Amino acid sequence: MTNRLRAHAGPNSRTFAPAFRTENYIVLGGALVSLALGYWLLSKGSTTLAPVLLVLGYCVLFPVGLAL
Repeated sequence: MTNRLRAHAGPNSRTFAPAFRTENYIVLGGALVSLALGYWLLSKGSTTLAPVLLVLGYCVLFPVGLAL
């Protein structure tokens, strides 16, 4: 919040921190890479590594990235 806005804010106003930190973006980026690689491998015919990467991206990394 800038000083100009803070000067007009009342005594009960709150300053909010950003919703996501750097760690969130790193984990969400990992989820995106995992999903992209999983779908790419799936299109190439992989039936072992592709599902593992997709489950890792959707069920582990994406929720962790949102919860951090």
